Amino acid sequence: MKREAESQPPVESRLSHRRIQAQMTTHYRQLTQGQRYQIEAGLSAAESQASIAKRVGVHPSTISREVRRNSTQNIYKAVSAAHESDARRAGARKFCKPATWLSHHLPVWLKHGMSPEQIAQRLKQEQPSRAVSHEWIYRFIAAEQRAGGELYTYLRHRRKRYRKRYGSHDRRGQLRNRVSISERPAEVESRERLGDWEGDTVHGLGGNLVTLVDRKSGYLSAYPVKRRTRRQVTRAINLMLQGHAAHTLTLDNGREFAGHERIALRSQCQVFFADPYSSWQRGTNENTNGLLRQYFPKGSDFSKLTVEAVNRTVARINLRPRKRLGWKTPYEVHTGVSVALMC
Repeated sequence: MKREAESQPPVESRLSHRRIQAQMTTHYRQLTQGQRYQIEAGLSAAESQASIAKRVGVHPSTISREVRRNSTQNIYKAVSAAHESDARRAGARKFCKPATWLSHHLPVWLKHGMSPEQIAQRLKQEQPSRAVSHEWIYRFIAAEQRAGGELYTYLRHRRKRYRKRYGSHDRRGQLRNRVSISERPAEVESRERLGDWEGDTVHGLGGNLVTLVDRKSGYLSAYPVKRRTRRQVTRAINLMLQGHAAHTLTLDNGREFAGHERIALRSQCQVFFADPYSSWQRGTNENTNGLLRQYFPKGSDFSKLTVEAVNRTVARINLRPRKRLGWKTPYEVHTGVSVALMC
């Protein structure tokens, strides 16, 4: 028993090394020049690396690694060690994070509505030498916030989820000659072609937006109308479909879509209706309307909304990279034209 006790290091020493190990695991720091001078002095006095580590306040493996990497002809000197370390870090791929460049461009991209993940993925595609992870961007924004910056205010936040209403019935009446979504061609589900649209309206004070979203590309089109009448909504949809492929259009059961037969005739597409209170059947449109709400929150005044103002907002949304599109934008997928977003 006595021999076993003698073979174990002192309790205080073991606890000290554990504390140092924990600190190094959670908060790694580069050696300072002062610590390097202490290492040089300890080695010159033939002190053990474990003893030097305890005095400097780092793990013994840090001392071993420092001496092995930064010695010149098996002699460790603090000044030359610092030069070696700096040269190695400058040559490392992860060293030169383009902080100055990013601090200039991040506000532009974030104001445009792009998330850190979208920014990171597009940088990886367009400018690999300046690529950073989305975690790095979040840390950059957090550090900038602690310094009094405002980049964090441009981050998008999740909104409240609303419960589905149960126990209610459809009070909107039946649309004449309505064709159910159950009769829609199965190929629409695959999202393999352009021209399968989903439609809805977004309401505001004194006006509305009629929105259409292409299922494959996520391309959004929106048009302001003063009132949700059959005539105004029908005209808006026909205007938005001009110049675009249109195979099918899936709508909800609002009475404003009573002119669906005229839409089908004018735009040469089949019109289908989702089941009542089944917004998930038009999920692409519902999610994109959520992006519109970032710019037009509920309760916004739509009475003076112009086509030009709506088009500017729609362009921003169509130029956001999407994960499901391989980080391409809806505009790029819909038109086949590449855009350099990171310029």
